[in-house]
Amino acid sequence: MKDDDNASSQAAQGAGNGKPTTYFFFVGKDRFDTDQRFMTAGQIKARVAGVEPGDKLSLEGKGDEADHIYSDEEEIDLQKDKGPLRFTLVPSASFGA
Repeated sequence: MKDDDNASSQAAQGAGNGKPTTYFFFVGKDRFDTDQRFMTAGQIKARVAGVEPGDKLSLEGKGDEADHIYSDEEEIDLQKDKGPLRFTLVPSASFGA
C-alpha cells in the first residue's frame, strides 16, 4: 500500500486510532453528527425537525464570504476547515399569497 493510500485510509478510520471519523455540523443551534463526509442539502434538511417544503439550506459564510444557498441535490463536504459548518434554514418566499 502506498503511503498516500495508507494516510487516506487512516484518516477515514479516525487517524489510525481504530475509531471511525465523525463529522458534525450545526443547523441553527442544533448539532448533528454523522459518519458521512459528504451529504446533500436534502439529506441534511431531512434530519431537522419542522422543515417546510420549499425551505432552503444556507451555509453561513466565514469572514467576508457570502452565505451560500444550496439546492436539495447539491453535495456538501462536511470536513471542517476553520470550525464546523453552520447552516440556517431559509423559508421559501410566498409572494402574493
